[in-house]
Amino acid sequence: MYKRILVAVDGSETSNVALQEAVRLAKDHDSQVRLLHVVDLTMAYSAVEAPYIFEYRKAMEEAGKKVLADCSTSARSARVQFDSKCVVMFARHIYDVIEEEAAQWPADLIVIGTHGRRGIRRLLLGSVAEGLTRVSSKPVLLIRGT
Repeated sequence: MYKRILVAVDGSETSNVALQEAVRLAKDHDSQVRLLHVVDLTMAYSAVEAPYIFEYRKAMEEAGKKVLADCSTSARSARVQFDSKCVVMFARHIYDVIEEEAAQWPADLIVIGTHGRRGIRRLLLGSVAEGLTRVSSKPVLLIRGT
């Protein structure tokens, strides 16, 4: 049923729980997994002074690659077929980037963790998972963090 599972990862505990679920699904369905990390430079370009922006971008990309390396270890030890991709974006919504990657790859399912924020915290912090459910052309499996 799900032969290509895209899992959005950010290194958080919630993201790691989502990765574990994606790996379980991949084993059950003999599926391929794509680990996707999105580096958002929007705030950096508005807050970091010009001489430091390239250093900041490099540091953010390296941090993203570290997240993917850590997640790759989990997928590899579970013996599922996987690849990984780090996407750098500016002035866009992360959920739009995830949707584009899911369509381009093409994924049969997107797995993403959610913190389950409510009220003012949701309003102030927003939700990548919620935005993704609104724009996605693919099924989205939301995994609540611990």
